[in-house]
Amino acid sequence: MATEPRWDETPPSEETYERTVSFPGELRNVTEARLAAEQYLDALAVSAPPGAPEYWDDILLVVTELAANVIQYAPGPFDLRMRRTFDGVHVTMRDTNTTKPEPRPFHPRTGGGGIGWHLVHTLCTQVSVVVHERGKDIHAFLPW
Repeated sequence: MATEPRWDETPPSEETYERTVSFPGELRNVTEARLAAEQYLDALAVSAPPGAPEYWDDILLVVTELAANVIQYAPGPFDLRMRRTFDGVHVTMRDTNTTKPEPRPFHPRTGGGGIGWHLVHTLCTQVSVVVHERGKDIHAFLPW
């Protein structure tokens, strides 16, 4: 007995569900990483729109914060990898520094930094850091 398929059985393009971009580690790469993330989310949203509008913005903010931290604390090339998971988006930022990030106190009156790592932990469902001999990978999982 033949049945009609209930959905399109064409497998999704791998590029839609996973993308890796490498950067030389220059200040302008923070913006370029954000733009690369936005292009990835544009492609992903065609077949799998976000569950809430703020998920899109949260992912872009996390990518921007992670890239800015790489430029400030881990000079050198870095990679941004984004892939779709069953319930969200997995962002991996690979850099050349083997030191794990540590939260710093935020002092609003001095205008100093210290809020980025806290933002990443607040917006993500899970954050982990894996140190290896050539640097580290920061894994951030966000809802989609």
